[in-house]
Amino acid sequence: MRLLPLFLLLLAAAAGGSASDDPFLSGAANHSYNIDCGGAADFTSTFGRRWLADQFFSPGGAAGMVAEPHRFPQPQERTLRFFPPSSAGKSSCYSLPLPPGRYYLRIFSVYDNYDSKARTPSFDVSAAATLVLSFRSPWPEPAARYGAYSDLIFPSATEPASDVCFYSLSTDAPVVASIEVAPVHPLAYDGATTGADLVLVNYGRVTCGNSLFGPGFTKDPDAFARVWQADVDFRNNDLKYDAITAGGRKIFGSNQPPNYFPTKLYESAVTTGGDASNEIEYLMPVDARLSYMVWLHFAEIDAGIGAAGQRVFDVMLAGENVTRIDIFKQVGGFTAFKWTYVVENLTSSTLSVKLVPVVGRPILCGLENYAMVPLEMRTVPSQVAAMKALKESLKIPARMGWNGDPCAPRAWDAWEGVTCHRGDKELVITQLDLASQGLKGFITDEISHLKDLVSLNLSYNSLTGSLPPGLGQPSLVSLDLSSNEFTGSIPGTIGSSKLQTALLNNNQLDGQVPERLYSIGVHGGVIDLSGNKGLCGVPTLPACALFWEKGGLNKTGKIALGASFGFVLLVILIVVYILCIRRGPYDYDFEFPQDLTCKYTFSINFSPCAYPPMNIICDLTCLNSILCHNKAVQRFRPYKNLLLLIFIFILV
Repeated sequence: MRLLPLFLLLLAAAAGGSASDDPFLSGAANHSYNIDCGGAADFTSTFGRRWLADQFFSPGGAAGMVAEPHRFPQPQERTLRFFPPSSAGKSSCYSLPLPPGRYYLRIFSVYDNYDSKARTPSFDVSAAATLVLSFRSPWPEPAARYGAYSDLIFPSATEPASDVCFYSLSTDAPVVASIEVAPVHPLAYDGATTGADLVLVNYGRVTCGNSLFGPGFTKDPDAFARVWQADVDFRNNDLKYDAITAGGRKIFGSNQPPNYFPTKLYESAVTTGGDASNEIEYLMPVDARLSYMVWLHFAEIDAGIGAAGQRVFDVMLAGENVTRIDIFKQVGGFTAFKWTYVVENLTSSTLSVKLVPVVGRPILCGLENYAMVPLEMRTVPSQVAAMKALKESLKIPARMGWNGDPCAPRAWDAWEGVTCHRGDKELVITQLDLASQGLKGFITDEISHLKDLVSLNLSYNSLTGSLPPGLGQPSLVSLDLSSNEFTGSIPGTIGSSKLQTALLNNNQLDGQVPERLYSIGVHGGVIDLSGNKGLCGVPTLPACALFWEKGGLNKTGKIALGASFGFVLLVILIVVYILCIRRGPYDYDFEFPQDLTCKYTFSINFSPCAYPPMNIICDLTCLNSILCHNKAVQRFRPYKNLLLLIFIFILV
């Protein structure tokens, strides 16, 4: 999809102003941010707006300044950030901390020969993982020299942050001077039916018979933060126009939710000049592949019109008569009236908006035209989180451009080494090919969330650590982790029925090879385990020791020892129970001599008794002798059971 930044506001110097009606009150509390891209310090503008020093951007960019700062009256328009593709990869992003909702986004782009190359760059811009703007060199001279504002309304992601990303074309460096974002009413601009599925990109917002106004540029407020451009650049100049005003009369019905259209918009208007049969026509540049939401703003501000039927006109869009308007009949005099219509199936790159007189002269206060850009499919959120975790654990360099959504927009294959496909409702990651990238991290177990991964190639890097169990994806067909520095054993989860290739050679893996993994080669697949000195247990590899590995007990040995100790302890307890606990006061007192029992205990306390569990057994034997046979403790016989249990508890 190719879009042009058509909402061009050439810089206008203005003084005064108030931020009382400005929703761009920077800060996390109200989720609005004014970012001075390339700026080094916070500041407050002459209009009372707080601007933040450059932040939230991905690695790889650099700060700069326009060649002729004196052309730019506002500080945030003089600085800029550019993203050389050699260091930032194909994509670079500003990741803005925004909760789910609808947001108004405004971007200021300027070139002004900051790099002395005398050539404007070509690049794309996405929001909500959807391609929304496209800058193509050469830019129009006014936009390149003085800058251009582009704005849109977009739904944020369901994640804690939403990304505004820049995509480099060829060797060009994307460039941006400022980014502003603020929440808007969820029902604004038909948000109930379009908010979740569309991005509305401004292709023209004009005030008729008035000059530029809006927050951040003039003292005239717009509670939505829009800036309204003078209409002269969009008129059909073959026709004649007259300007009229409300003459100071109060306008009713403005500044109402959800759109908060400003009162100033309805205080002026244009009508036809000359012959009463003349028409009003605006020519709006468009991309014929898209549909457009057109908003027309009216107010009957002529005191001479006092009844219905005195001013009636038809509205024609793209040559089609779509409605008839009688403002006074709809709302009366000096009252704001809004009308909207969706234009589809265009055949021209220019949208004609024409008002044709029926009775009297037509009148128009303002016009808005928004491209309805369908929201592109995004990557499954759990897989996005997994990829961001892998980005950190694998220490992915900035040059690989792992920023924004891994799979969207689909027009860009921006994440180097990542391949995606369409799932049922969202995009899924199917392949990671990161061989020979100089990676020095480890594989996080978050990789288990890549449920659709078919091929994973991390060979010829310097990755360390153990192999996580999450590598055993049922979808995995090919696994190549060769020539790294992985240690530890191979998880038993690796080896699904679909796995056909498993290359783990030239690492530092040890332990027994899972039979499930080795069976890949038996059934015609490819498996290579060479170059791992510690692996054992399958043909072509050494046999695994029964109980020992690396100078200590292996898992099998520990299990065997634990089972043996448990059995011996059980036998001792049974003997103690029979000899001492079950004896009544008149039982025959058969006993070994005390010195013989304790000497035996001492005599066996050499090698096996040096191991803590055997010490317990030996001590229990001596304890039995003491409790059962020592005449000095006969007075404690009624409590011997309790003493024996306490002593066993202490030893264990």
